[in-house]
Amino acid sequence: MSQSRTIMADPAWRPSTKAKLLWSVQAAMGWMVPFVALIVWTLVDAGHRGAQLVVFAAAVLLAGLSIGVVPLWRYAVHRWEVTDEAVYTRVGWLAVESRVAPISRVQTVDTERGPLERLLGLATVTVTTASSAGAVRISALDLPVAEQTVTRLTAIAAQHRGDAT
Repeated sequence: MSQSRTIMADPAWRPSTKAKLLWSVQAAMGWMVPFVALIVWTLVDAGHRGAQLVVFAAAVLLAGLSIGVVPLWRYAVHRWEVTDEAVYTRVGWLAVESRVAPISRVQTVDTERGPLERLLGLATVTVTTASSAGAVRISALDLPVAEQTVTRLTAIAAQHRGDAT
C-alpha cells in the first residue's frame, strides 16, 4: 500500500537583512537585567569571587551566542510567502515551525511596529485566521514590503469573500 504525501516547498522570501540587527538588539536588551544583577552581586558579596567569575563567564558565553549567533541562525531559517491560495511562514531557530494559512481563512491583516522596528524601518504583518493555532506573523519586513504585503493580502482575501471560519 503506497501513500502519497505532499511536501511543502520552502517559502520564497526572507525577512529584511535588518532582521539580524533587530534580533541582536532585542537579545542584548534581554541580557541587561542578568548583567546588572551580576554586577550588584559582585558589589554586595565580595566573598564569592570564584563563583561570580564562573557565573559571569557563563553569562558572557550565553549572551554572545544569543546576541551573535542566534539572530544569524534565525535569519537562515525564517521565510515567508503570500500566494493567491495561502500565507506560508517558517520561523524558529532551535525548534522550527512551518505554517500555512489558507486565504479563505483570513479574517484580518494588521501591521505592527514597535520602537526598535520603527527605528530600523521594519514592520511585522499579522494575519489573523480562523485557526486555533493563532495568527500568522511575518516579522522583520522592510516597511514598504510590509505595506505591499498588506495591500496584496487584502486584495486576494477580497476575491475569496468566504466567511473565514
